[in-house]
Parts: sequence; structure tokens; C-alpha cells
Amino acid sequence: MSIGIIGSGALGSNIARALAKKGISATISNSRGPASLAALVEELGPTITAGTVEEAARADIVFAAVRWSDAEAVMRSLPAWNGRIVVDGTNPVEFLDPNSPDANDPSNPLAAYGIKAVDLGGKHSSELFSQFVPGARVVKAFNHLDVNVLPEPEVAGGKRVLFYSGDDAAAKADVRQIIEDAGFYPVDLGSLDVGGPLASLPFGSLAAQNFIKI
Repeated sequence: MSIGIIGSGALGSNIARALAKKGISATISNSRGPASLAALVEELGPTITAGTVEEAARADIVFAAVRWSDAEAVMRSLPAWNGRIVVDGTNPVEFLDPNSPDANDPSNPLAAYGIKAVDLGGKHSSELFSQFVPGARVVKAFNHLDVNVLPEPEVAGGKRVLFYSGDDAAAKADVRQIIEDAGFYPVDLGSLDVGGPLASLPFGSLAAQNFIKI
């Protein structure tokens, strides 16, 4: 199965690093175009190629590695998904300008981390994200760990646990295979309505939990 990555920031580039380390092929993209990714693909080697967002979106499995503030505009701008798998790696947080008043807002418990939670009106993020990609089979994954540890799935004699959830059994099985091939230990959290909120930053009870399966 072909793999595309939309977004080349901290999440997208580290997913690409994790895949490249195991020789898994993927096309990575961003809004600035393939030329802006030359240094990254040179670093990662021949299995990772740069493409346009549209090219990455045509893959069988597409990782959405974009900021929540950009997710709706980016994903809705793409052609029909027609049952392809989209891995929702987003989290409903807004990144703060360190020089803005919001960065020192005493009412925001996350200000010290440079983020604030986005009000989703009582819904969970994957519920909304699924509306951005009509016709896709959505699997929530690769969103709950510190992105900087993704290139190192095997540590302390074991494998990092990577949670995933979704409503389509076949889509989940395909994403589980990628998780395993990349060297992680996959744990199925069930449906999007159950697993999505559990593993979603900033307030999910399993968010940022770095478990190791020995």
C-alpha cells in the first residue's frame, strides 16, 4: 500500500523518519511544495520522496500531520477520498506566540507549554476531523506521543506503545500493520468515539503517556 504524509512540520517529518528507519516508502508534502523538502528527503534516504499535497493525498493511506487550525482548510481542499484511509494525527490545540498576552494567561493551564486547548463545543476532535474528509476511513493514531520520540520506537529493551482507534476494522488493520512495521507496539482503543478522546491531547487520559511494552 502506498503512504502519503500531508505536513512536514515536527509531526510529519518525524513520522517520515520513523518510516524511513525501517525502509518503508512514503511521499511527504507541505504547502510550500516539493522543493522545500529537498534537505529532508536527502536526510531520510531513498524511501521517502517529496511530492505535492495532492500527490500525497492520492496514496492508499494518508497521514494528516497538520495543525488543528489548518486541518479543515487543508483536508477539505482535496479531491474525494473514495474510501481511502486517513490517519488523523491532529490534536485540538492552538500554538501560542510566546510574545503574546495569551502566553502568560493565568487562566490557561497549558500556557507554560506554549499551547491552549481549542473549544470544540462538546465534540471530540476526530468526530470533527471526520467531517473534513468525507468518504475517508479515519483512524486516529500517531498523535499522543511527543513527536521527538517517534523516530525511536524501540527503547529500554522494548517497544513504545502506540494507540490507535477507528470505526472501520479493515482500515484499522492496515494502520496497525504500519505501526508494527515501524517498530511500535500497537494498542487498539476501539472506536473513534471511545479511543479518540482517550488519546487526544491535551486532556485525554492516555495523551502523552509513553508506555513501553517489554
